[in-house]
Amino acid sequence: MLGLCPAKTQGTIFAIKRYAIHDGPDLRTTVFFKGCPLSCWWCHNPEGLSHDIRMVTVPDKCVGCGECMEVCPNAALKMSPTGPRRNDAACTTCGMCEETCPALAHETTGCTVDADAVLEIIEKDQVFFNGSQGGVTFSGGEPLAQPGFLLELLRRCGKHGLHRVVDTSGFAENTLLLHVAKETDLFLFDLKHMDTAQHERVTGVPNKLILQNLQSLARQGHPVQIRLPLIPGINDDDKNLKATGAFVAGLPGVRSIDVLPYHSIAKAKYAKLGMEYKGAGIPKSDPADVQRAVRILEGYGLKVRIGG
Repeated sequence: MLGLCPAKTQGTIFAIKRYAIHDGPDLRTTVFFKGCPLSCWWCHNPEGLSHDIRMVTVPDKCVGCGECMEVCPNAALKMSPTGPRRNDAACTTCGMCEETCPALAHETTGCTVDADAVLEIIEKDQVFFNGSQGGVTFSGGEPLAQPGFLLELLRRCGKHGLHRVVDTSGFAENTLLLHVAKETDLFLFDLKHMDTAQHERVTGVPNKLILQNLQSLARQGHPVQIRLPLIPGINDDDKNLKATGAFVAGLPGVRSIDVLPYHSIAKAKYAKLGMEYKGAGIPKSDPADVQRAVRILEGYGLKVRIGG
């Protein structure tokens, strides 16, 4: 994980994934921003929901050496019968326990970085992008929640001739989104539910602004790839699929949509972070239901991909 760097433009991230193949065209380096205004029941990146950076401990990894307790400057760690326990009120996220632990039982949920540090990593991968649409993707969390940091990275990647993707929920001020669009080559834009009450119930925010922003991007000719996370029992009913198909088909220049079947692979992350997983009762997507969704969406003249 990258360390703290003094700089003019800083942001908080929780990961940088190199050689990613599902975050836009071709091979990509994906930077995951922390902080999101939504709280989707099925979120696969719970470590990106909060802007806050904190330490977490995985007791099952502990070998009982006690080195973390010796180096902790605030006595925030105590041994229990099931392993080390952290006093979050006393912990200052200094990272000493993470650096010292031989069993990797302590982890940070993110770090503060400057643009230079991120660009240094991206530039190392530039040779793999040449001759293709590969490049950098800014994901999260929600990258639009850190606009200054995002714009600085987008501008600098643009100067290097890199293809730039922003993966977004679309929940941001329209003026901000259109400002970011000037420095973005492609948006990956999630549509989670067409009914505003249901959208607010399962994500924590209404969808009016999101739909308006998507229409605004399409009308101004900004490249957008729409993605539908297909969540059983939440947005995979015929009514919502037909409403989604009709809306997307009415967007200028948009003729395709990616359907992303649900899986619960992130469930273990919630347990590690001590967070409630609201998607615990959601079943895995049934292939028959995925195909039904594809047929409905194709009925609106859309090219539909599974995954993407």
